[in-house]
Amino acid sequence: QVQLEESGGGLVQAGGSLRLSCAASGRTFSSYVLGWFRQAPGKEREFVARIGRSGGRPYYAESVKGRFTMFRDNAKNSVYLQMASLKPEDTAVYYCAAGGQRLTPTFPREYDYWGQGTQVTVSS
Repeated sequence: QVQLEESGGGLVQAGGSLRLSCAASGRTFSSYVLGWFRQAPGKEREFVARIGRSGGRPYYAESVKGRFTMFRDNAKNSVYLQMASLKPEDTAVYYCAAGGQRLTPTFPREYDYWGQGTQVTVSS
């Protein structure tokens, strides 16, 4: 099992940047594919990015390509989402997730563990 806790959310102006962190505890952090999702009130949880067990090139949703950067540090049991050029439509609760069933999970059901989420609000 693994426990995940996000941090770093807050209120930023459009065009600004923010770094989200997700700290993990529990067993074998490096065995999990990690993902970032976001969810606005009343909307479905939306895939943002994922990264493989050994890091490397992340995979991003089209809506955040070129603006967001995901990376993991297995030595620190942490995964990060560096967000730049933020837009009001990026406003959501952001969640980190861990999954071990698939190598390339994209949907929420393909992840096994979730953090509690951190609010990101982007003002115009």
